Amino acid sequence: MRSKERRALLLEALGGGEIDVDDFARRFGVSASTVRRDLQHLSATSAVRRTYGGAILARHPPETTLAERHALNGPEKRAIAHAAVALIEDGDTLILDAGSTVAAFGHLLLRRRLRIITNNLALVPFLAKAPGLELVVLGGGFRATSMSTVGPLAVEALRLMTADRAIMSADGVVAERGLCEASLDQIALKSLMMRQSREVIVLADASKLGRAEQNAWAPLPRNWTLVTDLTAPAEQQRRLAEAGARVLVAER
Repeated sequence: MRSKERRALLLEALGGGEIDVDDFARRFGVSASTVRRDLQHLSATSAVRRTYGGAILARHPPETTLAERHALNGPEKRAIAHAAVALIEDGDTLILDAGSTVAAFGHLLLRRRLRIITNNLALVPFLAKAPGLELVVLGGGFRATSMSTVGPLAVEALRLMTADRAIMSADGVVAERGLCEASLDQIALKSLMMRQSREVIVLADASKLGRAEQNAWAPLPRNWTLVTDLTAPAEQQRRLAEAGARVLVAER
């Protein structure tokens, strides 16, 4: 297992509370010294705070990079992407948000006939190869962590367009609060993406449900669709459904 993937898994595990070095080492088949080096690296970036024999998340964990997110929950994200593609009709205009699960969704569109509006720069070289796709790229400030554009230029461009469906991602999805992200620039653009679309589809694996580690929020519309995976807790599904979500659970 590569160090980037292992550190991303460490951060995910820490989201559930304090972890023990030896327990994590046994769980992932690495040495305790390797785990300590990973924690030392994360501590140096202010992601975690070391404790005796383990670690806990820092109060406001830094946003993980797109590469780190790609390393997490790959089978679940691919299952969610396949389930979400079934909701799309040829001829649709789609808004594609940034994020690793939306990227997995985008990779399934090459043979479709669609108009795509996106700030997801990681997808652009891939989508540009598809003859049936009309591609509109939102300009703006560049966010290296998510390989996306944000800011007033992206917002002003998007105000000129509407879409059938917005395919959204988030750091967290919380009932009656919305989509959680690291910055207000992200939230301003995400909120407009949802307002400019007839239907909102949120792609979120189980680790995102109920997660509120960041402090910027985009409220969800009254009715929306959540596509998640088989490990999503029943209680979270219930709460999100009560908050207006049509919950679809993707089969592997």
